[in-house]
Amino acid sequence: MSSRRARTGMRSPVAKRVQKHRSALRAAGLRPIQIWVPDVRSKSFAAQARKQSLAISRSARERDDLAFIESVADWTAK
Repeated sequence: MSSRRARTGMRSPVAKRVQKHRSALRAAGLRPIQIWVPDVRSKSFAAQARKQSLAISRSARERDDLAFIESVADWTAK
C-alpha cells in the first residue's frame, strides 16, 4: 500500500478481500502464526543431514537408534 493510501485509509480490492478473510478466520476463533522451518532444498541442509546420518551409522548404538526411528515413523493412531 502506498503511503498516500495508508494516510487516507484506502485499500486495494485484494487487500480488502484478504482482510475480510482474516477477519472471518479470527471470528472463527483462529489466530495467525508464522512458522520458520529448515529449507530442505539448501546444500547446507543436505550436508548437515549427511553428517548426522554418518554419525548414527558409526554409533555403537546404531541398531537401537534406527529401531527407535522406525518405530516412530511407523506409528499410527489407534
